[in-house]
Amino acid sequence: MGIIFDKPLIGVVMCQKDTGGHPTQTVHNKYCDALVQAGGVPLALPHSLINAPHLLENAMAVLDGLLLTGSPSNIEPWHYGEAGEEPHADPGRDRLAFQLITWATSHKMPMFGICRGLQELVVANGGSLWRDLSARPDVQRHHEDETRPLAEQYAPVHQVTVEPYGMLATLFADSTLEVNSLHHQGIREPGPQLRIEARAADGLVEAVSLRHHPFALAVQWHPEWQPETTPGSQALFSGFIQAAIRYHRGKDDE
Repeated sequence: MGIIFDKPLIGVVMCQKDTGGHPTQTVHNKYCDALVQAGGVPLALPHSLINAPHLLENAMAVLDGLLLTGSPSNIEPWHYGEAGEEPHADPGRDRLAFQLITWATSHKMPMFGICRGLQELVVANGGSLWRDLSARPDVQRHHEDETRPLAEQYAPVHQVTVEPYGMLATLFADSTLEVNSLHHQGIREPGPQLRIEARAADGLVEAVSLRHHPFALAVQWHPEWQPETTPGSQALFSGFIQAAIRYHRGKDDE
């Protein structure tokens, strides 16, 4: 008796950290909870998949979507043509995320990127980053005050304007949205394969989508934080999960 499809399986990228001397890979509950609330089933993807291409292929073959989460780490600058060291690097995540994006792009698998996930999608498609937005006097503050309670750190702090006729415009009824902002780096150049979906008032790119792809969307803010009350969050996760369901059904038709 075969397995009856119920909910789409979503691969979730993890982050490397040290826990009492033990190398550990983790993902915040809020990402998995948001997927479950939207009707998906999250499955964690370990960095070791990059050392076994056949296992990565096997893992991706059973998935219906890919979530690129936010992270305290930053992409190593050499990936987008800059020199210098990154003090908050996670090279295993860089390598895995870029391989997953390449696979998902070639197979038209739905992707949803959040914060670092947005930056991964941009760099993987030839774009570049501002390494420290606080050093730019022409942009507003985009990072949180880490001394404040989490509820205040993740509260909406600025507005984004949705570009017309894009993927975000199909998900949101309004052309503006109040969002939170917890990032020190930002998009400098999105790359030729990406469409700008939203900007902040200072002009900073806040969302992109991959051209010629059924659903490959990424945002700079954090919709996974209390999505039931955060404006626009349910629409984002619902759109992603619905795309994953369509992708799964397309596999069945092959």
